[in-house]
Amino acid sequence: MNLVFLPTWLRRDYSDPHPEFTLSAVLIGLAIGCLVCFTNLSLGLQSGWISMMSIQSALIGFLISRLLPTPLTPQEIIVVQTTAVATGTMPLAAGFVGILPALGLLDEQRDGTLPINLSWLATIAWSFAVAYFGVFLSSPLRKQVIIEEQLPFPSGTATAQLISVLHRLPPPDTTIRQRRGYRQLDAEDDADVEPLASSDTQTLDDEADSDAHERQAVQEEGWHDLIWSFCAAGLMTLAAYFFPVLFAIPLFGSYLAKEWLWYFTPSLSYVGQGIIMGFPITLSMNLGMFVGWAILSPLSKHFGWAPGPVGDMSNGARGWILWVSLGIMCADSFVSLLPVILQYVKDLPSGMMGRSTKEDHEMETSDRLVPMSWVLAGLVASIIVGTILVWLVFGKEHIPPWATVLGFLLGTLLSVIGVRALGETDLNPVSGLGKVSQLFFAWIQPGNIVANIIAGGVAEAGAQQAGDLMQDLKTGHLCHASPRAQFYGQLIGSTVSIFVTTTAYMLYNRAYTIPGPSFPAPTAYVWLNLARLLRDGRLPTNSGQFMAAFALLFGMISAVKVYTSSRQSIYAKWIPSGVAFAIGFLNTPSFSIARLIGGILEYVYRTRYARGGNDIRLVVVASGFVLGEGVIGIVSLILRTFGVDAFSCWGCGHGQCGGCSAAA
Repeated sequence: MNLVFLPTWLRRDYSDPHPEFTLSAVLIGLAIGCLVCFTNLSLGLQSGWISMMSIQSALIGFLISRLLPTPLTPQEIIVVQTTAVATGTMPLAAGFVGILPALGLLDEQRDGTLPINLSWLATIAWSFAVAYFGVFLSSPLRKQVIIEEQLPFPSGTATAQLISVLHRLPPPDTTIRQRRGYRQLDAEDDADVEPLASSDTQTLDDEADSDAHERQAVQEEGWHDLIWSFCAAGLMTLAAYFFPVLFAIPLFGSYLAKEWLWYFTPSLSYVGQGIIMGFPITLSMNLGMFVGWAILSPLSKHFGWAPGPVGDMSNGARGWILWVSLGIMCADSFVSLLPVILQYVKDLPSGMMGRSTKEDHEMETSDRLVPMSWVLAGLVASIIVGTILVWLVFGKEHIPPWATVLGFLLGTLLSVIGVRALGETDLNPVSGLGKVSQLFFAWIQPGNIVANIIAGGVAEAGAQQAGDLMQDLKTGHLCHASPRAQFYGQLIGSTVSIFVTTTAYMLYNRAYTIPGPSFPAPTAYVWLNLARLLRDGRLPTNSGQFMAAFALLFGMISAVKVYTSSRQSIYAKWIPSGVAFAIGFLNTPSFSIARLIGGILEYVYRTRYARGGNDIRLVVVASGFVLGEGVIGIVSLILRTFGVDAFSCWGCGHGQCGGCSAAA
């Protein structure tokens, strides 16, 4: 489809052996993204949780493309999943599952302002205000976290592995050859090749045949492993839907499960994510989980610092240890980034003189990257336009323009933390980062509940979008996709999703009471209750001291980790990661334990059974686990929508089973 009225960059050029940003890819991505968007909006309003569904989008896009006269290339599939993710995650990025319902819960007597229920047009304006900031922010972060630090970004890596298996490509790698721009290097290699003797040619032919047979075997095993792991995770997920106790096993007894949230979720998706993360990261996460949930949580409860129920984010132990975890993340990220900043400052004079003191590991040529002029112009424009739109929607009496600008600037810093957390642990702690912004605005705008919530939403939007695109950019990095093509897909997906998500949310609001019995919107209460708690600008009792102590400790640990990594020490990876340690605080123990199992499996397989550095079998299995649970999760949602309930709530007396909480 090469229509003359389409812009040049949107036409498919069949003479190009590597088409990427094409009309077919964009349309398929938008179609999948709209489905994901409706799913995420419903799921988010029910549980407060949404999914990127990048792996699922890539698989569905691949299957759809098989029906086309010319199937999509791997790079086009990456554009499909990038566009789909941008479209599907807007319910969280623009606060539809938390911020907007929280504003509707405001009470004039308690909060000093009437509930704020935005019209369709006002909601469109709010979404435009926060929809693009993170998109422009991701491009400058890409080079540091993907090219230089080479953070794993587990879901992005799994998506790349899946795309490679689906297209029967060699396993993706991150060698120097790839980093320096694969197209340009291929051309240079061809130009530098010297004629070979006949004996050498025969030897190379034999080696090529051997490699082809080995690759064919790997591909066949990949398909087999992907299918069985997909089916296993799917069946496990479906079984847990009908018998919810399977995903909330009171492994340590009903009392600890009910009162202290210590239960076990044997999710194969969690195990798969642990495999992708690796043993050192999952070990750090579980150390944090133990300190947070076995030491600090009981401590805060025992001394009355967090008197509410343990799982309460407002006045319970979970909300109390949240602040300690954020102190750790801030300190670790600051110390980790400090050498990078110092190096940039050191290299700046030489760069201005036209000299380079450091090798550039960029994988792509300039025509495939997003120009820095676009990035700077986009960031400035998104801040200015976003500030104006927020002022028009809410008025300066709710949040003054200077406060909105500060919200965007703070969102920049928090996005860096979120991207690094996502890169290491596959979890973007956007809600926690939004709470940091709420804390800041409780100090500079005391008593202003609306400003507190809106500022948190701005920070959350930036971190969410920057993280989402970074996962996609990791996939593109491993599969040789153009970052500029992905950037286009993100912009288009975000723009379309503004209208789709807003319209869907308005339809839900007309049909149901939100929050209400069908859509309780639990995240809305978290935002509002925390804003009320912080109205006087104080942290929960004694959390500040622990926050400072742990920040200092992990600042030093991070400094040691940075130093040993710079010396290429084999022990560097075993020094605890502050970000991973903090993630263990933010989630219940069930989140971390299953991932530790995956990390142990990865370590044992890599050290005892792996067949060389290109053995991707376990990663393919992990991808199947993640994909199987994600796809069948959609089936479970459909079943719940049609009123199909669990077959049995036996064993759910501890009250932690999804769908059977009433059994408590």
